[in-house]
Amino acid sequence: MQQTRTLTDKVLLVLKGLAMGAANKVPGISGGVVAFVAGFYEEFIYSLQKINLKAFKLLINGRFGSLYQYVNGKFLGLLILGMLISYFSVSKLLDLLMLEYELFVWASFFGMIIGSIYYISMDFEEWSQRSLAFVAMGIMAGLAISFLEPAKENDNLWFVFFCGMVGVSGMTLPGLSGSFILILLGNYVLLLVDSVNALYDTIADLFLLDFSFLNNADRMRLLEVMGVFALGSLAGLVSLSHLLGFVLKHYKKDTFATIIGFITGSLGVVWPWKEKIYEIGADGRIMIDSTGNKVLDNYDRYLPSFSSSETWLAIFFIILGAFLVLGLAWYEKRNSKIKSV
Repeated sequence: MQQTRTLTDKVLLVLKGLAMGAANKVPGISGGVVAFVAGFYEEFIYSLQKINLKAFKLLINGRFGSLYQYVNGKFLGLLILGMLISYFSVSKLLDLLMLEYELFVWASFFGMIIGSIYYISMDFEEWSQRSLAFVAMGIMAGLAISFLEPAKENDNLWFVFFCGMVGVSGMTLPGLSGSFILILLGNYVLLLVDSVNALYDTIADLFLLDFSFLNNADRMRLLEVMGVFALGSLAGLVSLSHLLGFVLKHYKKDTFATIIGFITGSLGVVWPWKEKIYEIGADGRIMIDSTGNKVLDNYDRYLPSFSSSETWLAIFFIILGAFLVLGLAWYEKRNSKIKSV
């Protein structure tokens, strides 16, 4: 059953979608963290669970109104609208900020994750040895993923489908960045740069009624890769939401404890002080993607110099990021209490 939402609720939900979209774009940041801290994680998972056989039957039978109600369409629609707006606005701004102020952007995200961990931990109902064990397992898993070595690019369609299933995890599993996972799998450039550019170019050609791309083997291959990746993402979104829905229903405390640990372990990915390591081709030169950018291979992390003013400014942004998350979480909690009165 869909909740009654005021205009303010709807606007806030679109803004949360904006935040999720921006978070999913950055390697190391998880949109799931936004959902978790903003207080709509469980509704998000349970709404995705409704994308099942019954929903498919309602679609086939043309019962669109019933389908909209069944899948909590108002909630998902507003959230997806925010993500789409983010992709063409906030994400673009984030790209520019990363070019000019990369250290401070990473510092802000690092602070946001610290704030998220503090908020979620304080809100955790009961700590026990079992809960602490699940936190420890989450931390170890997060750290292990943080320091894995990336694989080489692979455009095999079965592997691309698998990348879609795993890459979408950042939306549903707090602490696991889908973009970073795609870097580790070696297909970040193929799937989020080259294929996306091929899709944009094709849409532009279609508007101009230019069908010459049908004879472009490279373009058609990339479109095929994008289609398979999209199918994999949809399959991953639905299957993972069902799995998470099950564990949230039967093992809620253990799941939340693991998520707290996982987010903590992910701090290694967003550590602000790091140097980019670029992929080197067979000719010994740095590889370039289809947009002319260097292909990122991994990061070399280091400890900052505390004699540098830049370091202290980065620490300021860490604190600012933490307080921003805590402030938004406090507002969300206060808003929920007012509604329940």
